[in-house]
Amino acid sequence: MEWLNRMKDAIDFIEDNLTEQIDMEDVAMRAYSSSFHFQRMFHMLTNVTVAEYIRKRRLTLAAQDLCTSSDKILDIALKYAYESPESFAKAFRKVHGISPSNARNQNVQLKAFPRISFHLSLKGDKDVEYRIVNREAFGVIGKMIRVSSKDGENFRRIPQFWEECYVNGTVDKLRAFHPEGVLYGICMDIDHESEEFTYAIAVEGKFEHPDEAEWSKVDIPASTWAVFPSAGSLPNAIHDVWRRIFEEWFPATGYQHSGGPEVEFLPPGDDLSADYRCEVWVPVVKS
Repeated sequence: MEWLNRMKDAIDFIEDNLTEQIDMEDVAMRAYSSSFHFQRMFHMLTNVTVAEYIRKRRLTLAAQDLCTSSDKILDIALKYAYESPESFAKAFRKVHGISPSNARNQNVQLKAFPRISFHLSLKGDKDVEYRIVNREAFGVIGKMIRVSSKDGENFRRIPQFWEECYVNGTVDKLRAFHPEGVLYGICMDIDHESEEFTYAIAVEGKFEHPDEAEWSKVDIPASTWAVFPSAGSLPNAIHDVWRRIFEEWFPATGYQHSGGPEVEFLPPGDDLSADYRCEVWVPVVKS
């Protein structure tokens, strides 16, 4: 219940300040968490980023103002933290499909993005299995792309990226670098403001001079990791693990996301089989 009340307090703060500049540190403080952890939790639980939620709530209220008041469009744009009528009109059209001026016509169709509320779901039918591992820094090489989480683009682009790497031979080349053929799917450099992050298909190892024209090299920092097993075909099984980590495990424990890279540990095998086993590694700190 304490976690639930903290998330509610954070939402209340957002809703009370939709006509003001909102500092994410101030929002996260209401949830007694770091800005990174709050934004990551929010995104995983709601499938929208905090920035997207604020944007859609502001544009919902702006549409109501346009329909019920004679205020100038410029004044409404400024009220909801847009710096110009042009930026306001662009954002408004993206959400509502029409211009702000047309929103004042009768019988036009607008969209309302409701206030989010969090509810406690008592399941208890299945434990969340995990172990805590401390690891020193290690290096990986692989292929990387920059992905947006806006409108769920990452859920389309990442599977496509994997398919491309299977077809062009990248996966086979990377597996050959590792004695056991283990691949990592890595999510890192998350920028909550731009709603973008880097995703890598990589392999661990000591590579002094990798071919820079073909591979990118990244050092994963020393961390404490919460490690969660996944059993079943991909991607559904591992998506279910991710959901349970944020819906059940984080709220039930004294851990927070540290802000470091997240790693999916993917051994060779038939990943479409119900017997496939892999792991999710999440960097954590004690709150």
